[in-house]
Amino acid sequence: MKTEDFFFELPEHLVAQHPALQRGQSRLMTLDRATGMRSHTSISQLPQILCGGCFLSPRGEKPLLVFNDTKVLKARLAGKNERTGAETEFLLLEEIEGEKGQGSLWKAMARRARRKKPGTVYLFFDGEGAQVAKAQVAGAQTAGAPASSAHGEYLLLEFDRTIDEQWLEKYGHVPLPPYIKRKDAPEDARRYQTVYARQIGSAAAPTAGLHFTQEILDALSALGIGSAFVTLHVGPGTFLPVRSQNIEDHVMHEERFIITEENAALIEKAKKDGRRIVAVGTTSLRAMESAFCAGGIKRGRQDTRIFIYPPYKFKSADALFTNFHTPLSTLLMLVSAFADGAFNGRELILESYAEAVREGYRFFSYGDAMLVY
Repeated sequence: MKTEDFFFELPEHLVAQHPALQRGQSRLMTLDRATGMRSHTSISQLPQILCGGCFLSPRGEKPLLVFNDTKVLKARLAGKNERTGAETEFLLLEEIEGEKGQGSLWKAMARRARRKKPGTVYLFFDGEGAQVAKAQVAGAQTAGAPASSAHGEYLLLEFDRTIDEQWLEKYGHVPLPPYIKRKDAPEDARRYQTVYARQIGSAAAPTAGLHFTQEILDALSALGIGSAFVTLHVGPGTFLPVRSQNIEDHVMHEERFIITEENAALIEKAKKDGRRIVAVGTTSLRAMESAFCAGGIKRGRQDTRIFIYPPYKFKSADALFTNFHTPLSTLLMLVSAFADGAFNGRELILESYAEAVREGYRFFSYGDAMLVY
C-alpha cells in the first residue's frame, strides 16, 4: 500500500494551537463503521453515548474503557554550544541506566543529530540566565529506523548533574508537537497532561485522554461504565510522517509499555463476559494489541514496535476514541485499519476527515475527537 494514499488536505487554521477554553467541551464526531453513519455532538455527551445499545454486551452490560495513564515529562531543553554559542533544542527521551554518580546519561533527540560530534559541550540556563547544567555529547544510538533516515539516531547526552523529574519540572519545557507553532505557556503544563496521568516517562501526551475531566470520569463510573489502565510511554515517532513510498517499509520507533496484573485481569474479564472494550487513544489500542496473546493479555513491562495499517484484524477493542490525526501518519493508518468492515476503512476515514474539515473541527493534539465503533 502506498503512503500517499493517506494524504488529505487540511487548512492551516484548523490545526489547534491551543486547547479548548475548557477541558471536556470539545466537539465529538461519531462514526459507525458498519453503516458509515456519522453524527456530531460534544465530549460531554460521551457517557450517554456509551450507554447506547450498540455499546452494550448481549447481557446488557456497559462497556470498559481502557486509558493510557502515562505522564509527560517536561523534557524539552534549549542548550547553548559552549564553544560557538549556537542554540540547540533537545528532547530528552529516556535516562540510560548505569553506574550512579553525580551525573545523568540521557537518550535525546535533536535536529541534525548526526552532526553533533562526541565531546561537544552544551550549557543549560534558567529563566534568569544562570547556568543550571552542562552536558557533553557522549555518542549516538541507532533508533532502529533505516540509517538514511533523518530520525534514525539518538544522541547520548552526559550531564554533569542528576537530571530527574523534579529538575525537569523546574527547568524543562512541555514537549509540544511540532505542528503547534508557539512556545509552551504555563497552561500547557496542565492541559498537555491527562487528569489521570500517573506513570512518568512520556515524550508526548496520549492526546485522546486530554478530553476527559474528573467530572466526566465520575459520570462514566456512576453509569456503570468501567475503566482500566495501561501505561505506554509515547515516543517522538508518534509525530513523524511515514517517509517511505510503501508503508510496509516504514520502521516504527520502539516504545515501552506496562500492563499490570490487575488491569490485564479487568480487560480479560470484560472480553470473557462479552463487554465492549473502548480504547481511549491509539496508544492504549497499540499496547493492548501488542500484549494480546492466545486470548489473554501478557502482563508486565514490555516493548513494542507494532505498526498497524490496513488490512489488520483487531483482537482487543470494539471501539476507538481518538483525535483527528496528521496526514501520512502511522496513527491515521491505524484508524483506517480500525474502520475497515462493511466499508473500505481508509476511504471511510478520509471521507469523515473531509466532513470534519467542512464542519470546522479542530485537528491534532489540542483538537476535537471522534469515536469509531
